[in-house]
Amino acid sequence: MKLSSLKLSSLFLILLLGASAAAQGANGSAKAAASAAIEGIVVKDPTGEPVKKALIELIAEDQAAGGDYTTVTGADGSFRIEGIIPGRYHLFAERTGLLEKQKHSSESTGRVLTLTVRQELKDVQIRLQAAAILRGRVTDEDGDPLASAQVSAMRQTFSSGHSRWQQVGSERTNDLGEYRIAGLPAGNYYVAVDPPPDFRSLIEAVGKSDGNAASVDKTGADKPAPTSYQPTYYPGTTDRSQASAVPLHAGDDLPLNFSLTPGPSLSIRGSVVHLPPRSSASIMLRSHDFNLVLNSAEMHQDGSFIFRDVAPGSYTILASVENASAPMTAQQTLQLVSNSVEGLRLAPQTGGSIRGHLRLESKSNVQIDTGEFFLTLHEADPDEDGMSSFMGGTAFNALTHVAPDGSFEWKNVPAGNYYVQLAGGGSGVAAAGVGTSWFLKSAMSDGRDVTESGLNVGGGAMSLDLLASAEGAVIDGVVADHKGEPVINAVIVAVPEPRLRGRIDRYRKTVTDQSGHFSLRGTPPGEYTLYAWESVDGEAYYNPEFLRAYQGQGSAVHAAEGEHRTLQLEVIPEPEEQ
Repeated sequence: MKLSSLKLSSLFLILLLGASAAAQGANGSAKAAASAAIEGIVVKDPTGEPVKKALIELIAEDQAAGGDYTTVTGADGSFRIEGIIPGRYHLFAERTGLLEKQKHSSESTGRVLTLTVRQELKDVQIRLQAAAILRGRVTDEDGDPLASAQVSAMRQTFSSGHSRWQQVGSERTNDLGEYRIAGLPAGNYYVAVDPPPDFRSLIEAVGKSDGNAASVDKTGADKPAPTSYQPTYYPGTTDRSQASAVPLHAGDDLPLNFSLTPGPSLSIRGSVVHLPPRSSASIMLRSHDFNLVLNSAEMHQDGSFIFRDVAPGSYTILASVENASAPMTAQQTLQLVSNSVEGLRLAPQTGGSIRGHLRLESKSNVQIDTGEFFLTLHEADPDEDGMSSFMGGTAFNALTHVAPDGSFEWKNVPAGNYYVQLAGGGSGVAAAGVGTSWFLKSAMSDGRDVTESGLNVGGGAMSLDLLASAEGAVIDGVVADHKGEPVINAVIVAVPEPRLRGRIDRYRKTVTDQSGHFSLRGTPPGEYTLYAWESVDGEAYYNPEFLRAYQGQGSAVHAAEGEHRTLQLEVIPEPEEQ
């Protein structure tokens, strides 16, 4: 499993949300004389009707310095939270059937608030809008219902140099072929149906000794090739490139029906070779189109296998060796168009291991515990669906914890080119007064600098020496509109120079608070362009084509180690809806 910086932040946020109730008691002990308070109201958009029983969550960005707080709105939609430790927070409101209004954003980051000592922030208004719903029916070519078909609503995102489809919601059809996907934020979606298992072609295939598309009956006539239902995309195409986006607005209840038709039933036939004695292998097939993992291969004792009823599309196949002295895997990407795959050979190999040491460099005299840091491995050249390190069922974990003595280790790392990202930093880091200003300054492997080139992992053991510095550049300032008024919840992204734009660890992102202020800490030295968008769809800023549309609207910044830059940025307004 690979974790990007943004995905890692989301994971930490989920953990924080889960811990909010436990943290509430500890927060009550804060001294009232120094604490802050907020009060406000939650209303429906666009009517302004108060929303009662909405869950309010206030989540601290720095868990070492702040805490988490929860409350529920009253009958008039109002809420108040007291005893808040000063700091920077994310404010969320949740209510079944309603979503926080985020312009063209599939993921809410909440409202960012910066609270100071004894501050009492009033008149905070959170607007919730009705979630959208997709519903409909899936039938076969005769109009009969297809039960257990999976209907998915997906959005197109861009990361690590490739366009990807991100599943936002998914449901299976019932016995009437009906589905309903609720809780969708407004936006453009691609809707796809993955058919239920078709056992007819499996029955037809029983007893056949070859993988030919057609067979011969007792009269000598050719039998038709087996068929199965095909994955289908709105508006009714089996070709993903021909899929059309469905625009959803707040409160939409949109009916979309699908009729699936049979197509050629393809197969993947091969073998796992060079297995160690007394070991066996399991095979998994992962669809890039639907984010589904299939474990239905027919495996034989000689290592041969076959996947039947495979629809045309892009896949990654993975073989994992069981009962071996060390984890062994093999994987290969396949593109099925109109022909079955025959004679595929998978030769599992043991993964590599990386052992190393992290050193810390800081001008502060406070002792920092390296055990407060984590490290993440990122694939430098993933395939278009991010599947180069698809390691389901193996022991590889991209995230590792640094020991108090600075040592760390990754085991069973799949072959590939990787770069390392630094994460974490707890109470000891906060005590040093450097917050999140740490960045990875250098990475050396066997005497070679792999900071920018990446670490080339094959088999065997490798060493890695890392140096982290607390002197990352700080870039802060205020975002205003064309009238000079501060802009709340604007998205600020520091985009690195072109040669590093495939490295998601070199981007920095934040959101403005209630006064339009922003701060980017721990920025590695280098050349950046800062953009301030009123709103941005997901991670679109990783897309070079998206950035080209805003050429000349960003602010060029040179960030030097330990430097503090303060900027005044003008917001890039949200495009008007057509």
